[in-house]
Amino acid sequence: MCSVAGDGISDRLVNLLTVRGEDLGAQWADKVTGSLGGRVSRAEVQQELQEIYTALVAALGDGSLDGRGEAFGEVRALLTELSRNRAHQGFTPTETAVSVFALKEVLEPSLGGDDGDLQAYLKFGALLDTLGLFTIEVYTRTREELISAQAEQLLELSTPVVKLWDGVIGVPLVGTLDSARTMVVMEKMLQALIDTGSEQAIIDITGVPAVDTEVAQHLLKTVVAARLMGAECTISGIRPQIAQTIVALGINFGDIVTKATLADALRHALRRSGVTFSRTAPQAGAR
Repeated sequence: MCSVAGDGISDRLVNLLTVRGEDLGAQWADKVTGSLGGRVSRAEVQQELQEIYTALVAALGDGSLDGRGEAFGEVRALLTELSRNRAHQGFTPTETAVSVFALKEVLEPSLGGDDGDLQAYLKFGALLDTLGLFTIEVYTRTREELISAQAEQLLELSTPVVKLWDGVIGVPLVGTLDSARTMVVMEKMLQALIDTGSEQAIIDITGVPAVDTEVAQHLLKTVVAARLMGAECTISGIRPQIAQTIVALGINFGDIVTKATLADALRHALRRSGVTFSRTAPQAGAR
């Protein structure tokens, strides 16, 4: 490429990217498609990068090389969309950043001539570094949002509320009970009390590995919240080891009813609801 004295670096880059646009764009799409392992079609990659390429040339045409500046607003918007797509598709940060950094590798042979070309390449490389870091920042935020949403979904799934009988609901807990999960338990249980018109709730901790002071406080808060709604709570799943721990820690459940098994708790709740039980004698000859 011929050097033109007095041309600005932005003008030099615009000239190169415009004259060889089709060729450079094709090479860029090839490298990015290869780095994604065929999980995104070349046609889709080509469309994404063509929009970024056009916006990049337009921004350089304004004479700016500041990737965080106003001139590159459209470029950043397109990179934001690309980064979010890659995050949702499960690509790594490296695979996402290659979509920007590969253009530097594609452009290197065309700017390997005189000192002016080298200076233009270094400036362009710094610009792409800035845009690449921006891409990773967006990717990271998106992944954090996805992880947070998945954590909330897991909390919902790990805290079911089931109707055991008319007027009786159950909340089987499995795993560790922390502050965040306690809030989910409270919200779901209180909403279920309203939706079903129940006055009895059973919190089953059979699947809770250990009960310490913090877990006990969470359980007490949940029971108090239910009582404020006019419902009575029974805690079931008090195994011998759990009972010994509660005694050793000096935890006091006060007047809260506790039962060893869910069946015992359900029987107690049904009696409180006015349901009577009768034993029928086995029929003669029954085995």
